[in-house]
Amino acid sequence: MNFIKSYFQLDKYKTNVKIEFLAGLTTFISMSYILFVNPSVLGASGMNKGAVFTATALASALGTAIMGIVANYPIGEAPALGINAFFAYTVCIGMHVSWETALAAVFVASIIFILITMFKLREMIINAIPSDLKFAISSGIGLFIAFLGMQDGGLIVANKSTLVGLGSLHDPAVWITIFGLIVTVILMILNVPGAIFIGMVLAAIFGVITGQISLPTKIISVAPSIAPSFGQAIFHVKDINTLQMWVVVLTFLLVTFFDTAGTLIGLAQQAGFMKDNKMPRVGKALASDSTAMMVGSVLGTSPVGAFVESSAGIAVGGRTGLTAVFVAIFFLISMIFSPLLGLFTTHVTAPALIIVGVLMAQNTAHIQWDKMEIAVPAFLILIGMPLTYSISDGLALGLITYPICMVAAKRIKEVTPMMWILFFVFIVFLWVLNF
Repeated sequence: MNFIKSYFQLDKYKTNVKIEFLAGLTTFISMSYILFVNPSVLGASGMNKGAVFTATALASALGTAIMGIVANYPIGEAPALGINAFFAYTVCIGMHVSWETALAAVFVASIIFILITMFKLREMIINAIPSDLKFAISSGIGLFIAFLGMQDGGLIVANKSTLVGLGSLHDPAVWITIFGLIVTVILMILNVPGAIFIGMVLAAIFGVITGQISLPTKIISVAPSIAPSFGQAIFHVKDINTLQMWVVVLTFLLVTFFDTAGTLIGLAQQAGFMKDNKMPRVGKALASDSTAMMVGSVLGTSPVGAFVESSAGIAVGGRTGLTAVFVAIFFLISMIFSPLLGLFTTHVTAPALIIVGVLMAQNTAHIQWDKMEIAVPAFLILIGMPLTYSISDGLALGLITYPICMVAAKRIKEVTPMMWILFFVFIVFLWVLNF
């Protein structure tokens, strides 16, 4: 016990094992929906949902443990929402890339991630991107996630006249989504810990009661095998041999980069770790999530990164890596509950996607809407992601127009060399996609 206290510096951060345990449990409950949402999203790419469930649990446990033990931060790691949608819907379905090759792209991106972290290029790139565009990127991903959730839940459907329209309320399955959404919103307004997870459980129960979801034959079983996906990322690295696939690698790198960096900074601010606008042990924290991303790709899941739901554990007092270690243990225990996967249909998980979208969209408040040279590229990112059904396309629209708008506003000196590099990279990206 004394070793634990001294290693995690519990006295320094004015916490104890009990507080860290409760914080870890709170964070896990808040994050645990990813165990059921991730297989649902990645399953669209053709991946085995059982294998994704186990890979998600293992990658989350390992990534979170590394974050806690190496960086001593109370931050949970798991496959990120948004980038998993890019993996399934843009790369696999939109570009007709096999999921095995997509995993290889994640693996290659993670290697680059580790290298740029080692050489501190990651901090340089973070500083080069305007904060307004960072907020727009995270918010745009939120809108895209919410759009996916409304589609998965049947609230939005295809319409020949208007492209999209309101779904049919005569469909009983749609009411599972509506019920889950209303319950989750109420719980979140009441600040109930784990509101998203509780909402999903209640929606699943509602689905069972109304006869839309069948009960599993058992609750506990051995975790599904990860054999269908394990190692495929390494075996298919040779398939990263076209300009299009390298653009995919770059997009995995950029989107994960912005998402996790912003999350880490936000959580560090919430916990009071920031000193002189700098994050202590930032190198170790960045190394932790880049390593988790690499391990996750080998296990068979989309990019792993810091989870904003860690704020729930921080809110109840979690201040050290011991919180993260407890979260990791809970993820390992959760693997025996795989039979419950069938209860969490797309209609059940849809409210979680919508709510996470709402949380991410809150970053729009930090964008300087009164300056057109900022508002236009930010807005194109925001609206581009859901309407093009692609995170990367939305990124391209904003990062291409930003330098042009800044030149027009006679603020060319504020455009960093990195932004000009990204300007040309995304022009090539759009050219590759279209030709």
